[in-house]
Amino acid sequence: QVQLEESGGGLVQAGGSLRLSCVASGIDWNYVNMGWFRQAPGKDREFVAGLKWSGGGAVYIDSVQGRFTISRDIARNTLDLQMNALIPEDTAVYYCAGDFTRIRDRPFNPRDMDYWGRGTLVTVSS
Repeated sequence: QVQLEESGGGLVQAGGSLRLSCVASGIDWNYVNMGWFRQAPGKDREFVAGLKWSGGGAVYIDSVQGRFTISRDIARNTLDLQMNALIPEDTAVYYCAGDFTRIRDRPFNPRDMDYWGRGTLVTVSS
């Protein structure tokens, strides 16, 4: 049974850093696209950063490129998101999600993700 559980959210001032972690159980890291998404109040859920099982390096949305770093630790079954230089626009609930369809090089889309964590709230004050 697949379970995803996020942690690490909180309140931080603009310019600060947070590290989110997602513990993933019941998954085969060799054939799953894992990503971080976020949803701000009144907005649609959006992709933030991801790692594809087919390789090719990390993928980021433009607004976090150079500030956020996604990584995975297979031994610990975790997917982490290091967030630096946070800005108020980063305020959102952050979700860890997995796409298990094994389609090579599939783009990250909230509609295509099979499993979701409950989310962790990140609040960036100005």
